[in-house]
Amino acid sequence: MRLNLVQIIRLVTVPNTFIMKQYEAVIKVMQDNGGYATLGFLYQHVLKVPGCEWKTKTPYASIRRIVQDNRFFFRIKPGLWALKSHRSTVLKNLGIDETSSHNKQEEFNHSYYQGLIVEIGNMQGFQTFVPYQDKNKVFLSRRLSNCASLIEFYSFTYEHVVKRAITIDVTWFNSRNFPHSFFEIEHTTDIQNSLLKFVELQDFFTNFFIISAVDRKNEFQHKIGYNAFKDIKDRVRFVDYDYVSNLHSKSSQLYRLQKDGMIL
Repeated sequence: MRLNLVQIIRLVTVPNTFIMKQYEAVIKVMQDNGGYATLGFLYQHVLKVPGCEWKTKTPYASIRRIVQDNRFFFRIKPGLWALKSHRSTVLKNLGIDETSSHNKQEEFNHSYYQGLIVEIGNMQGFQTFVPYQDKNKVFLSRRLSNCASLIEFYSFTYEHVVKRAITIDVTWFNSRNFPHSFFEIEHTTDIQNSLLKFVELQDFFTNFFIISAVDRKNEFQHKIGYNAFKDIKDRVRFVDYDYVSNLHSKSSQLYRLQKDGMIL
């Protein structure tokens, strides 16, 4: 990180007492992570940067404020921020710059929210699984297979039902190896197909979620109203992308506090 004149003077005149500014700590964490980071990632790493003091009682609110400073940062997706100085490199590496194909950008969107949901499940103590066909897809800098905690899907019931369930975008299993929650991410595909999967799993005490852009909520409400879905109508929840990113950030904050022994 390039030091300005004031910082150099501090180092020369007051050795070993240089205090890194809070925004500089955020920049350092992003630089070390390839020029970008989720807000949740920042929550878990920025406060560990040596030489930076966080005397405020609300450091996470300070981090949220800092990343909104458009002199240094820009938002890629809900919950995902990057350095302006690394803009072209970051977007190219993620496959979402102006040269990337539409399919490539769609794949990024889908795997991004898959990854967030997997990480939320991990932090909440669930066992997480993504379909075999998605395991080599990339969530930011990691394969989804390296994010999910399970390699194999639990055969929790009849084979024909498991074959259907195993294709769902993200599954959270509880400590007894039964499904706690199923998540289908619908960026552009037909929501009805996901609802049909949920119908076949209605006999299990589990949660069903459709994850999509907020402007598709009306479409969801229309289709969940079909008579074919009357038995699951009150069990399927529509969750928009902003909610997922906020939950990921909050979960990261809680996870960090628990690891530090700040809360039970």
